[in-house]
Amino acid sequence: MATPRERRQGHRARGARRVAIVLGGAAIGVLALAGTAFAHVTISPQSAPQGSTAELTFRVPNEESSAATIELQVQVPIAHPIAQFLVKPVPGWTSTVQTVTLAKPVVTDDGSFSTAVSEVTWTGGKILPGQYQDFSVSADPLPAGVGQLVFKAIQTYSNGDVVRWIDLPQAGQPAPEHPAPVLILTPVGATAGSGSGGSGAQADPAAGGSDTTALALGAAGLAAGLLGLAAGGSAWLRDRRGRRS
Repeated sequence: MATPRERRQGHRARGARRVAIVLGGAAIGVLALAGTAFAHVTISPQSAPQGSTAELTFRVPNEESSAATIELQVQVPIAHPIAQFLVKPVPGWTSTVQTVTLAKPVVTDDGSFSTAVSEVTWTGGKILPGQYQDFSVSADPLPAGVGQLVFKAIQTYSNGDVVRWIDLPQAGQPAPEHPAPVLILTPVGATAGSGSGGSGAQADPAAGGSDTTALALGAAGLAAGLLGLAAGGSAWLRDRRGRRS
């Protein structure tokens, strides 16, 4: 027959196991949700000073299990045009650039520019399942007087599937399933955030970048885990009280 001390130790062991199971489930839920969010097309850095020159990188993961990504199309906002938008070569891929004539030329230290890039398309390569590819451009200068730039992206797969990363969050609505990559523009002298893929926080909640989605989903998973932990703890306490009585 177990002594009172041995019974107390047994209760503690069972309670510890319940807590470990709940925490483990919460951690798995958070990681699974974050992994889904990080699969979005993202932009790095997430923010940069207005008027600066920046290398922007679009990270494109393959979300299909049996098809390859064969094309990426990125729309460059022209409401606030970028005078010099240069594409960095990607081995195995061919880039095609479309331009528009501006109603009002953009004047910079390098001169006056009457045209601006409106779209870049990469083709000819493949992003296989379980892989990702980075596509980089140089933007000089980033526009002033605007808080963000939205780069809508369209991803095409070898099986004909097309995913449009073009959505922005709406007030009071869940985070969009296919958020557009957004670059936050900070006033000159402010600290610009950095990060690759899904790291860091965005300065503007209206931007709707993938990190906002990742944080929201991760927080939801963590909250569910904490609720489960509370429920498990309550059950353990009820069990202890029942055994004492």
